[in-house]
Amino acid sequence: MKGFRGFILRGNVVDLAVGIVIGAAFTAVVNGFVRAFLTPLVGLASGATGDLSRKTFTAGGTDFPYGAFINASISFLLVATALYFLVVLPVNKLHQRIAPSHDVQAPKRECPECLSPVPTEARRCASCTSPLPALPAQATAPTSEGTVPARQDR
Repeated sequence: MKGFRGFILRGNVVDLAVGIVIGAAFTAVVNGFVRAFLTPLVGLASGATGDLSRKTFTAGGTDFPYGAFINASISFLLVATALYFLVVLPVNKLHQRIAPSHDVQAPKRECPECLSPVPTEARRCASCTSPLPALPAQATAPTSEGTVPARQDR
């Protein structure tokens, strides 16, 4: 029981549970809004009278409730739009502000022992931890901001 209690009380499990409950409540509000306001507006625009969500057509003796599908589609679009603009977009902007990604690839060379790629400036291989041979000293190493003297401590 101690392990189970530790699992349940982890922060991410509790956060996920809260998110699911809030998401279900938000979906109920959006579905109510669609049924109460948007579906009648779609019905007015299309010339349908009454509750559009109860509209069906019959083919081969089977009823197809296309109005319920329209309701569900509008609800889905509203939920997806709200989640994107109210959750995803702000979180992405927050991540960019806090920790902007610098996708700079360091030049690589192969480790002579295990042949795994390692950064050129590395002194030991990250995979096999063997010492790497020193590179011949270069006068300058090009960077994105011009040239700077290469490290001479090897």
